[in-house]
Amino acid sequence: MAKRVARQTHPLAAVSRRGFLKGAALGGAALRGAALGGAGAIAVPVTAVAQAPEPRQLPPVPDQAAEQGQPAEVTGQRRRLATSAAGGLPGSDYMVDVIRSLGIEYVAFVPGDTFKGLHESVINYGLLTNPKLGLIPCMHEEVSVAICHGYAKIAGKPMACAMHSTVGLQHGCMALYNAWADRVPVFALVGHQADANKRVGLVQWAHAVYDGPELVRDFTKFDDTPASLSDFADSAVRAYKFAMTPPYGPVLLALDEGLQENPVPGGRAPAIPRLPLIVPPQGEDAACAEVARMLVGAAHPVILADRCARTPAGLARLIELAEALQAPVIDAHGRFNFPWRHPLNQTGSARDLLSRADVILGLEMTDFYHASAAAPPTAKRISVASTDLYFKSNYQDFERFTAVDIAIAVDAEATLPVLTDAVRRAIRPSLRSALRERGATLARQHQEALEESRTAAALGWNDRPITTARLCMELYDKIRHEKWSLVNGTSFQSYWPQRLWTAHEHYQYMGDAGAYGLGYLPGASLGAAVANQSQGRLTVAIGGDGDLMFTPSFLWTAAHQRIPLLYVVHNNRAYHQEVMWVQVIAGERQRGIDRCHLGTTIDDPYIDYAKLAQSMGVHGEGPITDPNALGPAIERALAIVKRGEPALIDVVAQGR
Repeated sequence: MAKRVARQTHPLAAVSRRGFLKGAALGGAALRGAALGGAGAIAVPVTAVAQAPEPRQLPPVPDQAAEQGQPAEVTGQRRRLATSAAGGLPGSDYMVDVIRSLGIEYVAFVPGDTFKGLHESVINYGLLTNPKLGLIPCMHEEVSVAICHGYAKIAGKPMACAMHSTVGLQHGCMALYNAWADRVPVFALVGHQADANKRVGLVQWAHAVYDGPELVRDFTKFDDTPASLSDFADSAVRAYKFAMTPPYGPVLLALDEGLQENPVPGGRAPAIPRLPLIVPPQGEDAACAEVARMLVGAAHPVILADRCARTPAGLARLIELAEALQAPVIDAHGRFNFPWRHPLNQTGSARDLLSRADVILGLEMTDFYHASAAAPPTAKRISVASTDLYFKSNYQDFERFTAVDIAIAVDAEATLPVLTDAVRRAIRPSLRSALRERGATLARQHQEALEESRTAAALGWNDRPITTARLCMELYDKIRHEKWSLVNGTSFQSYWPQRLWTAHEHYQYMGDAGAYGLGYLPGASLGAAVANQSQGRLTVAIGGDGDLMFTPSFLWTAAHQRIPLLYVVHNNRAYHQEVMWVQVIAGERQRGIDRCHLGTTIDDPYIDYAKLAQSMGVHGEGPITDPNALGPAIERALAIVKRGEPALIDVVAQGR
């Protein structure tokens, strides 16, 4: 039965839109004392929400031995399990030991009979012995793979997912492609029945495949079909090593049913190979010295960064390089590469700066060609990117070829310290005054851009549908004093968070889907929330209504696992990008745009996302159409999330 929420008043009713934007945008420790103004009393309709279920904790993280890649200890409980197993130690128990020896903490899956042996081992062995291998049950393979995707971008390491034979892998392949294009490690498993004589009935034959990994071979870094348990152990360690060597990417192992279900031959488990310390490739000293010479000698150097900061260390290293050069940084938002309010963050002035650039340094750029298109033809381009070390030709996610003057095929994050040291050595004392002046000019430009964004955000502040600026700023006002983590890409919200929020921690933003396949964010936000939960962070996501409808079953997993996540639906009631594209084509053909809503809008009937959430046990509110009701709704949802439950808010908002 639904319960009712007490009436609340809006705390910002008397605040001017300009004052609100200024206070919320500045944020940060130095500015948190800035007043936002008085509060008015606006009645909010009582909203029905789902009955809160009993709290459930995710499994604790493994012990330090697993983090160091040591084989899991065979405890007394483990020996009792092995003794009671029919026929001896099951092969899939050994597989669990191998998986958690890699430091993998969770496995997400929809159940399937081709990996029922592994499934049973996870629940009756992995969950009961240390280090625990936690289970995250899902209702669609695209969700289970996307959970791994989002988890890895926050945790900095893979989690596992399992898929059933042909159909499970077919469901999950879109999410694997997103991870491939996003350079994210995913440890994927797929079950199969190699022995044709053991397939029973029409279904098992229809789901059988000779070479299952072939389906995704073009967008995985490594796959294998091990023929023995020792072969599985070798392949698992090799796969993990491939996945975690830049450029990161998904890997896939196909697990035969017999290998999972039969007892270990001779009752003695094979040794588990030790996972080595994985060292990313670093730029050679002479090459970095030449790049440093060019950057220091440039009058107008520009740094472009896309998927540069793999870890918090990458963020710190890019700050050091930019400050040493007092050079502007233009962030392509593939990761959290640079603090949003740092004075050298010049993302909003990209076209102007590039039009005068004489040297451009691209760090892990996905699309260097278009990112630097505004630069004059005389500008020197330097690429530092691990993607040059490994890509494939069938899927064209490597973008248009860019003619560069120097291409250093290494990991940019690992190379930044060498490059920064070379830059510092190359800076002559006579240049320091000019560098300080350049930095001061860029700081003024950053502040001017911030003021322009505040002014632009104030336009239509009370409009209906709600503007994306107000949606983002109402959310930020409620979370800015928390350890928040925004886990969605922001292009569909016109980059308002980057333009107005204060963010300086690596976990505060993790980029978009990679291949921009719809259905990514629901699962990815759950994975990110799992990784953030152990760190005491608040996970928030702003996701499109169309994206949500590709994988709505994530709501059940969120409720079932008690994953604390605030999911804000940016409900523009359309596939809005396609609305705009069809309008462009219709305009070019001079046919008018009055029918461009056909096939692009989500209406007749509108979808009630709050009721959808409630039906799966998630707190849901909306559709919210009154901008003054948005803040109180966020406050109520945050109270639910802070007690360890998921919540969804449906906000009827403008297209962008």
